[in-house]
Amino acid sequence: MYSTEDHRQALRMLAAGDSLSKVSRQLGVSRSALRAWRDDGPPHQPHRGECPRCDSAPLDEGAYASLLGFYLGDGTIAKAATYHSLRVSCDRQYPGIVADVEGSILRVRPRSSIFHVAAPGVVIVHANWTHWPCLFPQHGPGRKHDRRILLEPWQERIADRHPAGLLRGLFHSDGARVANWATRAVAGEPKRYDYPRWQFSNRSDDIHAICQQALDTAGIPWRRSSALHTSVSTRAGVAALDELIGPKR
Repeated sequence: MYSTEDHRQALRMLAAGDSLSKVSRQLGVSRSALRAWRDDGPPHQPHRGECPRCDSAPLDEGAYASLLGFYLGDGTIAKAATYHSLRVSCDRQYPGIVADVEGSILRVRPRSSIFHVAAPGVVIVHANWTHWPCLFPQHGPGRKHDRRILLEPWQERIADRHPAGLLRGLFHSDGARVANWATRAVAGEPKRYDYPRWQFSNRSDDIHAICQQALDTAGIPWRRSSALHTSVSTRAGVAALDELIGPKR
């Protein structure tokens, strides 16, 4: 795989009269690639298949926000020989979430080939690309809750502009809408009240902070209900989050 700069430098040398053999020796680019570049003319402007960070290619920010949420919740990046593999584990009982992950990947990188790997209780959606670590600089050795997970400024700007996508990825990967109940004395008699609650579960305080910031941006009240949970429990808050991210299905 040759860089955009290799492409441009090769065309400059060829235009200056250098031979294919000379350019190939100097840049380490095969003669067949040089011949194809020469015949195709100047390099095209960066397109959706190139890296938004390395090549300033366009990025679908809404899709990226949701994919960031899925990655932080149940995603990993694995290194292969010549590329990286983004893998998101999805509960197999929610095919709509599997489709959402696929759609987000394809909107971020339209040329991706999507693969499914079956595992007990889950479907692992994965796509291979050299540049996944560019888009997810939180990638690193070990589990996410064992290291710092901080968004870079460009990611924070996207999260601020697209909290709905980020929250959908977070809550649909590592969250649940559960039914809670409580009792209160009414006229001296205990009465049971049932109410829904959204809970985001994760072992990383940093990822909880990212979720909480997105909830603040969306104007949704929350509380840290336990070491593992950020909860949205008020009637208005649950209704707002329902409207924002939709049901898990």
